[in-house]
Amino acid sequence: MAAHRKSAHRKPKQRPFTGPAARTAATLALAGAATATSATGAGAAPAEPTPTAAQVRAKVDRLYHDAEVATEKYNGAKEKEAAATRAVDALADEAARRTDRLNTARHTLGSMATAQYRTGTLDPALQLALSSDPDSYLERAAHLDRAGDRQASLLSNIRRQLSGIARVKARADQETEALAARRAELDKHRTAIRTKLADARTLLATLTAAERAAYERAADAAHGGSPATSADRAGAGTPADRSTAHADRSAPRASVAAPNSRAARAVSFAHGAIGKPYVWGATGPNAFDCSGLTQAAWKAAGVSLPRTTYTQINAGQRVSRSELAPGDLVFFYSGISHVGLYIGGGQMIHAPRPGAPVRIAPISQMPFAGATRVA
Repeated sequence: MAAHRKSAHRKPKQRPFTGPAARTAATLALAGAATATSATGAGAAPAEPTPTAAQVRAKVDRLYHDAEVATEKYNGAKEKEAAATRAVDALADEAARRTDRLNTARHTLGSMATAQYRTGTLDPALQLALSSDPDSYLERAAHLDRAGDRQASLLSNIRRQLSGIARVKARADQETEALAARRAELDKHRTAIRTKLADARTLLATLTAAERAAYERAADAAHGGSPATSADRAGAGTPADRSTAHADRSAPRASVAAPNSRAARAVSFAHGAIGKPYVWGATGPNAFDCSGLTQAAWKAAGVSLPRTTYTQINAGQRVSRSELAPGDLVFFYSGISHVGLYIGGGQMIHAPRPGAPVRIAPISQMPFAGATRVA
């Protein structure tokens, strides 16, 4: 009896869930765990605050500056790529010329060998014994010796040509490898520029229309205000008159003569470029980047400048800021990543950045790094 009561109060065993019941239980458990995790995560990882308009503008400015640095590196890589391409083409032309000469020599040698095969030759001693005219034989033998000498010389020449062609081809292989490296470098800088400009556009798109307009006004002020009018672009009077300084709208105009006719022509060209768009890698005539503009301006004056800011600064005589004259190249930032053409009165003409066309600007708006007098 006691045993019966004990068994009656014993808790029955619970069977584990199987089949559909098991799947339902697992689903509920996972859902509960996910809800708990979500609630915990929401408290542990708050969303990042939206950047202010001032922070966006600062990031955009930095991206534009970085893009300009990458642009000058791109310009330098493109110059090297062009030189490597010319070297490969020149070696290919040289190899073709050498091969033509080799084929000519081979043809001559083949003709000589064919002639000897057709005529055949006897042992010289036997020919002399059988000859009815020993004197004539000896004369012919001398000609044959000279022909043999010519053949030997021709063979030696062919060997030299083969060796020369092998050297040219080896140099061509080296230059081709260098060209591939230059093109890879070019692609790297091109990608960097496009990425930074795309990032800048994305950030600008987060601003309201009013904030973006305010940014553009501030950027224009930092780079010299609005582009000049068509009257300013045209200039007036003699080339020396057109080389005078055109200060921005708020500053008094000063008249500073160019030191020579070539500098005057360079300044005149720069005035004619005012209002044309900034395009990275461009050297005119319809668009420019900063070093492309200065290169084109001095090319119009008959002077060849290198392509990049960091090579242009070494293209003439260094001058101090206090010695500046119209036509001098003025450089900015510690990495020498920007250049303009000085026009006098503390002003320059330069291609500022994407979205900002060629314009007149005060040189005090950017950190001055040095100046060069080209001619």
